[in-house]
Amino acid sequence: MKSDMIWTLVAFAFYLAGMLLIGVAYMKKTKSSEDFFLGGRGLNGWVAALSAQASDMSGWMLMGLPGAVYAFGTGQIWIAVGLLIGTILNWAIVSGRLRRYTIRANNSMTLPKYLENRFEDKHKIMLLVSSVAIVIFFLVYTASALSAGGKLFNSIFGIDYKICLTIGAVVILGYTFMGGFMAVCVTDFVQGLLMLAGVVTIPIIAFFLVGAGNVMDNITASGVEAHHYLNIFNDEKGQTLSAIDIISKLGWALGYFGMPHILVRFMAISSEKEVKKSKVIGCVWCAISLCFACFIAIVGRAYLVPALANNKSENVFIEMIQKVFNSDIGLPFVGGIFLCGILAAIMSTADSQLLVTASSVSEDIYHSCIAPKAESKKVLLVSRITVLAVAVVAYIIALDPNSSIMGLVSNAWAGLGASFGPIILMSLYWRRTNLAGAAAGVASGALSVIIWDYIPLAGGQTLGDKTGLYSLVVGFAVSLILIIIVSLCTKKPSEEMLKAFDDVKNGVNCGCDEKA
Repeated sequence: MKSDMIWTLVAFAFYLAGMLLIGVAYMKKTKSSEDFFLGGRGLNGWVAALSAQASDMSGWMLMGLPGAVYAFGTGQIWIAVGLLIGTILNWAIVSGRLRRYTIRANNSMTLPKYLENRFEDKHKIMLLVSSVAIVIFFLVYTASALSAGGKLFNSIFGIDYKICLTIGAVVILGYTFMGGFMAVCVTDFVQGLLMLAGVVTIPIIAFFLVGAGNVMDNITASGVEAHHYLNIFNDEKGQTLSAIDIISKLGWALGYFGMPHILVRFMAISSEKEVKKSKVIGCVWCAISLCFACFIAIVGRAYLVPALANNKSENVFIEMIQKVFNSDIGLPFVGGIFLCGILAAIMSTADSQLLVTASSVSEDIYHSCIAPKAESKKVLLVSRITVLAVAVVAYIIALDPNSSIMGLVSNAWAGLGASFGPIILMSLYWRRTNLAGAAAGVASGALSVIIWDYIPLAGGQTLGDKTGLYSLVVGFAVSLILIIIVSLCTKKPSEEMLKAFDDVKNGVNCGCDEKA
């Protein structure tokens, strides 16, 4: 084995061991299902912010997004613009009010439980519909993260993809299984810092190695026309992007309002003061990370000549790190640490998705519907078993080495965003929303995405392929419209439900240390 490879392997071993030690440390502190799922609502501002953003961005930020920009030009940057808008709006209008409402709604620990309590659902309709949607779409989302991990190890060490996939899955499963929410959040905090360091440092070093005066010529030498490639209104062929293309990319913003693994961080923040701190930290982290993720692709196009094949474009960041630290600078251990930043991005999302899916099955289905009298320790055991089961299924989905990270994330993001985004917003801001409207919104959002993306209704093509319009935009609109129509056509919310809404709006009886 080459010395460069040995140093990289040492860096990975230290990093993975550290993540497992955090899981062991928090296993001793995890004694109830509330500890396992919300960490006792004890997150401080820094941990909440970086944990939320790290779990949000995942391996697609350092592999999928740079890969798309690298292969298809800076017209793909509109996705990053949409994501930044969504992040800012989510922290600004959802985080504080959702935290208050989940406390007011009988101290809800999961998103489905919040919807059940918020709408006084005695028949557990919302619980079951929401839990099913989470399990379906999070299996795909978790598979995307595991796939990214497999590709990372395969690219660096040349080991068989399936073996690499197994290594990554075992480590992620290990600390999530042991430590629950706090282990996930603390590891995500560490991983968020590591991701930020890598995404900023590497493209800057590579840029200076290329030389500012050589960037345009090198991009052209890589096989694309530099001026077309760098025009955010063009596709990779120099054609002007259509309005539908730009709307679809900006539409990624809508997904944020419905991402359970992000929303659960808002629910777990310790106080209103910490929420305000988290908003600033989270938005600044996101802005810097997304800008530099796109910068990675542009610099990579100039730095990596000859260019990577399109089917290898998602490895652009990996290739840059290895060339910078192994070939140009000669610090392979440092390069290994930065490669761990990509692994951090992958792990920080996969662990959160495992935890949220487990909570939907164990807390929302098992504890609420099957065994409501089960002791907390038994629910905790079921939670850990569920984490294991979900990881196995996601692992099976991820076994195909040709699956696209960006494609898997896109489908899952659309499904979750359309299912939960509209009802989260309406539950927080529209007093008239009722149970019937909520159920119609979640079900129609999920079904719209499935129909749009997976059923060939247009001459053998799906509607998504035929129109080019992102399914999230369609599903979100359908869900929002049905929530309004069905709510207005059915019984008004009860006086107790209206009082709870007003309490949250006014900062009364909802765990506030100050008014909203």
